[in-house]
Order: sequence, then structure tokens, then C-alpha cells
Amino acid sequence: MAETQSLRAWLLTDTPTSRRHAKLSALYQGWLTFRSNTMAMIGLGILVLLVLVAAAAPLLSPHDPFVQNLGNRLAPLGSEGHLLGTDSLGRDILSRLIYGARITLYIVALVALIAPVAGLLVGTVSGYAGGWIDIVLMRITDIFLAFPRLVLALAFVAALGAGIENAVLAISLTAWPPYARIARAETLTIRSSDYIAAIRLQGAGALRIITRHIWPLCISSLIVRVTLDMAGIILAAAGLGFLGLGAQPPSPEWGAMISEGRRFILDHWWVATMPGLAIFTVSLAFNLLGDGLRDVLDPKAGE
Repeated sequence: MAETQSLRAWLLTDTPTSRRHAKLSALYQGWLTFRSNTMAMIGLGILVLLVLVAAAAPLLSPHDPFVQNLGNRLAPLGSEGHLLGTDSLGRDILSRLIYGARITLYIVALVALIAPVAGLLVGTVSGYAGGWIDIVLMRITDIFLAFPRLVLALAFVAALGAGIENAVLAISLTAWPPYARIARAETLTIRSSDYIAAIRLQGAGALRIITRHIWPLCISSLIVRVTLDMAGIILAAAGLGFLGLGAQPPSPEWGAMISEGRRFILDHWWVATMPGLAIFTVSLAFNLLGDGLRDVLDPKAGE
């Protein structure tokens, strides 16, 4: 107990003794701020549960999500071992939801790796270089921003072909412009600061300044934006799946499950409602998490 209190006092000190101590102290104080936000903790809990369910899908799934049983099609909730009923081909809806969590996390992870990195690269180069480079890159960004995201994603998927990888690429191509705008705004503020001028006088090149000194200061804003954008990304992926342009049958993708169930929405509502509730819950969790991270990472939050 005494050791725990000593560690807590060490992390909460106002006079850190080293750079490592300062970083650990900042992380712990950020965690305390995040933990005090009940809704953000609920969002984090939902997402942790989603990851665990996706990882343990073979153990948690009561049935094979691909096995059809036409003799038991459109079974209601709780019938014959099917807690959430079955779809039009007799497949267990709960099992398909559990395996569909893997597809959702796959899409979210890939888009979160591609779009922010591309936006960060374009935005920082544009903001630091200025001149005609800034004009060209920002006009390209404006062109992408001029189209609604889902419409542009549909155009890209139509050109690339249906499939989950092409859907991820299409969503990433439509998602990077806001990150580029944020990174450019941060870079324009940072590049005129005194410490950047001092680094430049020491002989640091543009590449080193951007990668070592500008990128780290842009990361916090991008993390918040990525988290808040995840709901839109999930909805875009579900929309592509609903239109048959995302994950292809028999993959248990939530948007495709809603598309299949819309034909029975009046008489067998659970077929489309259950995947819809899954999309709603995960999207809400990302929004709650993003709000909590904004409180921790936004340097203007305390002003």
C-alpha cells in the first residue's frame, strides 16, 4: 500500500526529475482525467469488449456463421438455441454478428493506419513548404472535400471493383483530407515558433524538422479526429456492404446483413435490427471515446 502511494506521489509531482519522469507523469495525469469521464470509460469498455469478442470468436460463437439450415430459416429470437434468431438462410445471427466484429475491426484498423498518415504527410509538407506546393496540395484536398464521402467512396469502389480491400482503399481515399487540413493548420502555427527557428539555425533540414519536431505535435489532434471519425468510417463501410460493394457474401459483414434483412423488416424485424444495433453501439462507443480523448489531448481544453 505504501509503495502504491509512493508511486502515485512520484507520478503526480510538479517537479519531474527527468524527461522520462515527465512523460510518465503526463500520461498518468491524462489517464486520471480520462477516467473521470464516465461516458468515455463506457465507450472504452465497449470497444475493449468488441476486441475481445472478435479475438475469441471461435470460442464464443454458438454456431458456424456460414452453415445454412433452410428448415430453420427466419427463426425468432431464442428459438432452438438461436439467441438472436436466424436469417433467411437459417444461419445463426449471433454467430454472424460475432464474426462480423472481426471485419469491422479490420476495416477500422486499416483506414486508421492509411488515412491519418496520408493526411499528416500532405498537411505538414503543405504547411511547412508553403508557396506553390501549398497551393497545389490544398487545391487537391479541396477537390476531395467537395464531394460527399459516401458518394466519392462509391465512385472509387465502382472503379476498383467490389471487395473489402477495395472498400477500405476507397474509404481511405475519401477520409484523408480533413487530417491534411488539421495537420496544415498545426504546422502553420508551429513553423513560426522560436524553437523551430533555433533548430533551423542549428542546421536541421526540412525533413528532420517535419518528422522530429512537427509531426509529434500534430499527433494529439489527429488521434482525437481519428477516434471521432471512426463512427463515420463504420457507417461508410456498412453503406458499401449494404449496396453489395463491400465484403462479399457469405462474409458476415454487418451492412450486408442489414441489406439481406431489409426484405423481412416488417415480419421478421430481428434479421436487420440486430446488425443495425451492433453498428449503432460501436459507433456510439467511438464517439464517447473520442470525446474523452479530446478532453485529455486538446491543449485548449483547460483554457
